[in-house]
Amino acid sequence: MKNGAIRVLVADDHGVVRNGIIKSLSVNFPDAEFGEAANAVEVLRLIYDSKWDLVILDISMPGRNGLEVLKEIKASFPEILVIIFSMYPEDQFAVRAIKTGASAYLTKDISSNEFSDAIKKILNGGTYITPKIAELIISGLRNNNESPSHKTLSDREYEVFLFIASGMNVSSIALELSLSVKTISVYRSNILKKMSLKNNSEITHYAFKHNLVE
Repeated sequence: MKNGAIRVLVADDHGVVRNGIIKSLSVNFPDAEFGEAANAVEVLRLIYDSKWDLVILDISMPGRNGLEVLKEIKASFPEILVIIFSMYPEDQFAVRAIKTGASAYLTKDISSNEFSDAIKKILNGGTYITPKIAELIISGLRNNNESPSHKTLSDREYEVFLFIASGMNVSSIALELSLSVKTISVYRSNILKKMSLKNNSEITHYAFKHNLVE
């Protein structure tokens, strides 16, 4: 595949971020064609309506999150390359993303040059693994027999878990994820049950103990 002649779908609920990504990549991929999506519904509609080589996908979008969208893309169109581009540190979602089929997990503080290098590598059939992600994968393999309880959570439950651990209440999380308070409360109940925890304080303690939040 030629690095320049590609079709790239940029999915993020912030227009400024989408514009920044497109502007940055246009320098190194001058012949690329870009599309934009602001939420999961738009992403999947465009995926089914048009042909894309690469999707650059945020995790936190209104409605279904990026990891759920990633699963659907890879199930229906395994040939489409997907980069998860997120504000979350690598130790929170990167391993989940790579296991689900992402070709790279990049944080939003990445330099333009590294961003372009990552894309060039995955367009040539590779997976872009940062040293930090490699370390997390190796650590997970070593501790496979002692899998921590947060690994039992679904992707959405895990996202809610991190928000709770960072001190957000149910109403704030519902607003952030564009979901109802009732839905977030159900996720919270599932988290407590699956992890054998009693309250938000225990969620926070667990998260800090396992270095899942800063």
